[in-house]
Amino acid sequence: MDVIEYTPTRDQYAYTFGGVAPAMRITPGSALRLWSDDAFGGTLRSVDDLSSAKVDLRFVNPQTGPFFVEGAEPGDTLVLHLVALEPARDWGASAAIPFFGGMTSTDRVATLQDPLPDTTWIYDLDRERRTVGFVARHSDHRVELPLEPMLGTVGVAPAGGEARSSLVPERFGGNMDTPQMRAGSTVYLGVNVEGALFSIGDGHYRQGEGEACGTAVEGAMTSTLIVDLVKGHAPGWPRIEDDTHIMTVGSSRPMEDSWRIGNAELVRWVSLLHGLHIMDAYQLCSQITEVPVANVVDSNYSVVVKAAKSLLPAGDVLGGLHADLRERARALGTV
Repeated sequence: MDVIEYTPTRDQYAYTFGGVAPAMRITPGSALRLWSDDAFGGTLRSVDDLSSAKVDLRFVNPQTGPFFVEGAEPGDTLVLHLVALEPARDWGASAAIPFFGGMTSTDRVATLQDPLPDTTWIYDLDRERRTVGFVARHSDHRVELPLEPMLGTVGVAPAGGEARSSLVPERFGGNMDTPQMRAGSTVYLGVNVEGALFSIGDGHYRQGEGEACGTAVEGAMTSTLIVDLVKGHAPGWPRIEDDTHIMTVGSSRPMEDSWRIGNAELVRWVSLLHGLHIMDAYQLCSQITEVPVANVVDSNYSVVVKAAKSLLPAGDVLGGLHADLRERARALGTV
């Protein structure tokens, strides 16, 4: 399988899902190796670089893409299998941004509270040990954390000709910020426009569930993925499958609506996939699901609802497409 490589120039970055001309046309079955910049566009390089001076929130989460998938039409399912995610720099950055994050006043939750201190942390990457180093700014502490690369943003163009900020997660995917978006995962997205017009970005070298301060260990990423297309079967909201679980992602505010969306989507998926009555699927999912919170900081909050395949009746998603993609990934030399 040939691998198509693409590295955008800065003037080719996209900052919305939808409303951007395709960077490239590809055919289903293609393998891509894509470089993407970090959420800050590489502007935070030392602890002396502060977001208030360096970061323009109109131009964050630069996307690589979009890519026009030949034959993709509304109602189809775009399939993206994440083969490998590798840091493209030897450092990552995180920041406490004034009036942004889960534990401070924001423009949506306004109080008389002063902003938290504008602070930047730089994490040095040790490729051999596969760690990133946390160094405290206001106390004496350092710890090596495991490198766990993921993509914060994976999405397609929304329906209705909309253009949505790359800060937004919604039914088109987008800025879901879930650590489940890692190598070995297969993502299913409903196609809304001809060609799907998908893009990726917002690489994280690691992130805790919830992304509490609003930023992960943000870093440039080299992502290898296989693109496929299933005619029809479009999911209403993003779905993820890995070797052990099936997952749905709901994004909304308040967070209980995100939870409801994810649960409703998983119950419907389990019912359809395994031929269970909807009430039986509801009861089964109520007893087996795990619900990691993806983010509590974006324009919408994202919640993942996941079920272990080992606890579900026998049955493969789309004829075992995930397993087939894993085999194709092995043919590329990486998994």
